[in-house]
Amino acid sequence: MKRIAAFMLLVVLSFAGAMSAHAQRMSPEENARQSRKADKKQEKYLKKANKKQRKAMKKYQKSQRKATKKANKQLKQRQRRG
Repeated sequence: MKRIAAFMLLVVLSFAGAMSAHAQRMSPEENARQSRKADKKQEKYLKKANKKQRKAMKKYQKSQRKATKKANKQLKQRQRRG
């Protein structure tokens, strides 16, 4: 069991070392391009999350208006009876 764990650790470390070596070889232009790409992706997800939040807020407000309208209607009916 210890051998398997040691082997897995070795594989993970060798993979991590290869990734950092690739990052060191990256040119400044490539780094800038990837940075812009990551920024654009982050902006896209943020925009999507904001849209989802706005939609949820509209839905909540609509349900509140509906509940208020229903409560007012019931109140008027009780007042007529009383």
